Amino acid sequence: MNDKSGWQKFQTQFTRKAGKIAANKFLLTLRDSFILVASTTMIAGFAIMIQNVFIDPTNGLIFGKQGLRLGKLISGSWAAWGKSGFCHGLSAMANIIGLFSNGSLNVFAVLLVVIFSYTFSKKYFPKSKEHLTSVLYAMGAFFISLPWHFSYTPAGATKALNIPGYIDTTFFGTKGVFAALAISFGAVWIYNKVLQRNITIKMPDSVPPAVARSFESLIPGVITLGFFIILTGLSTAFTGETMPELFLTLLQKPAMAISGTGFFAFISQTTWSLLQWFGIHPTSIWGPIYGLTWNISDTQNMLGQAHHIYTTLMMNFSTIAAGSCSVSPVLALMLFSKRAAAKKVSKIALMPAIFNISEPITFGLPIILNPLYFIPWVIAQPLAFYIGIAAVKIGFIAPIVNNVPWTVPTLLSGLLYTGNIKGLIVQLIVVIATTAIYIPFIKMDNRINADNKDGLMDPVAG
Repeated sequence: MNDKSGWQKFQTQFTRKAGKIAANKFLLTLRDSFILVASTTMIAGFAIMIQNVFIDPTNGLIFGKQGLRLGKLISGSWAAWGKSGFCHGLSAMANIIGLFSNGSLNVFAVLLVVIFSYTFSKKYFPKSKEHLTSVLYAMGAFFISLPWHFSYTPAGATKALNIPGYIDTTFFGTKGVFAALAISFGAVWIYNKVLQRNITIKMPDSVPPAVARSFESLIPGVITLGFFIILTGLSTAFTGETMPELFLTLLQKPAMAISGTGFFAFISQTTWSLLQWFGIHPTSIWGPIYGLTWNISDTQNMLGQAHHIYTTLMMNFSTIAAGSCSVSPVLALMLFSKRAAAKKVSKIALMPAIFNISEPITFGLPIILNPLYFIPWVIAQPLAFYIGIAAVKIGFIAPIVNNVPWTVPTLLSGLLYTGNIKGLIVQLIVVIATTAIYIPFIKMDNRINADNKDGLMDPVAG
């Protein structure tokens, strides 16, 4: 009895504390911002997937050497295919589709300034008359802080070219993420705090509201932009670097280095499933952290700037889209459960599970807060993840660069994520391995609840 009450006490305290973290206003602001920006990167990722998987005339799934090899079939040989107009046309089309990246991945930090400053203003300053004005000054502060140069040396050149007002556009993308968040935070905070103190130009009531708000924002806006002009001057004078360069050196690079370790990956994958078992959506906590780390790695991979192994796309490919928390438990129950209620739940949960939706099985069986399924649930996701990592490390598949919606059915998504049959094979191994983990616990369930007349599982059984 004492053990049970102790467990229930731990369960209550853990759920309460994790719930407070998940409900933190700033974390929610970060999470919502990254989710909104992700819509543009998802479009670019989907375009890159089409480019790499279907259109690429050399390595694609349709025409390339790793797929159906239609290029050789059409032209008779790979040499003839490479010289054909059809091949060149596909290459041109692939290049055009690649332009999606210019409007999303390559300006990721700029988009983040807009979304984060607007979201931050709405959540922290709900009484503000115009949140878009906060966005305006956050954007201004970001561009003030960026590295501006007056000369440029092209690759391979020995002499610099005089280009007044040349801006380092690499900070528009992933290099500027931390700077975008920090500068936007500071700009929105300063602007709204000055505004709240009524340090503004007041216009007569006869002036249209839009014009009045513009004049209201002048003094707070000057103070906000002036503050970042001073900071930029001090930063450059004392360190020789602008603020985005400092943020990159002091914050972003260390964070990226930590997120690229096996330890970070292990903690993220085990706590992800642990939080789910307690009924807490892990995205609430890990979403902002991934946004600052693994999502940046995703973007760099998609742009061909790096070959990171630990990324959100790798997690989606090997765990969520591979059905480790949806297809596997449902399949195991359908094959090995002898309880009528469990089989009924598994049949209901099958269709959502095909599209990698786990809630019907996790809440319906239930798996959540059920000690009997604690071990397989917490182990399945890390196991699936490391199967995917192992496949990359032995060279069986390349680091994931195609952004596929996580609701694409298991096996098919493996094909699309990697662009070849090997991705399907990896996901099949994941399904088999994670399904096998549930078998002994389902048999234990059969024994423990064999005499349960209503066929429902006692959530504190065992």
